[in-house]
Amino acid sequence: MAKEKLVVIKAADITNNCPECFNQDMKITFYQKHLFGRLYHKITAKVSHQIKCNTCESIIYPVKWTEDIERIFEYYQKMVNPEKAGTKFTALFYFIILSPIVIASVLFYLFQTGIIAF
Repeated sequence: MAKEKLVVIKAADITNNCPECFNQDMKITFYQKHLFGRLYHKITAKVSHQIKCNTCESIIYPVKWTEDIERIFEYYQKMVNPEKAGTKFTALFYFIILSPIVIASVLFYLFQTGIIAF
């Protein structure tokens, strides 16, 4: 079963007023979703974001955003460069695929040279 992990691509401190506590200590973070399995590591194109106030520890959802927060979000969203979506196979995958081929070719060679006979 694949494990999901959100990898941070960009994080920045912003000085907009928090809609909850009106403090100016917030952080915007952009994440990219990665899937890890035994045979592969898949990078998805899905990018998510989170704005969190460092003072009151509340997450600021888009419903509560002010115009200033929206402008800052759009600015940082343009600066985000996610990794290219794709799949990378692990060493276990290559071992499972290549080991039967290597064994078959060795046995074929041994039969052809006469070292092993039925």
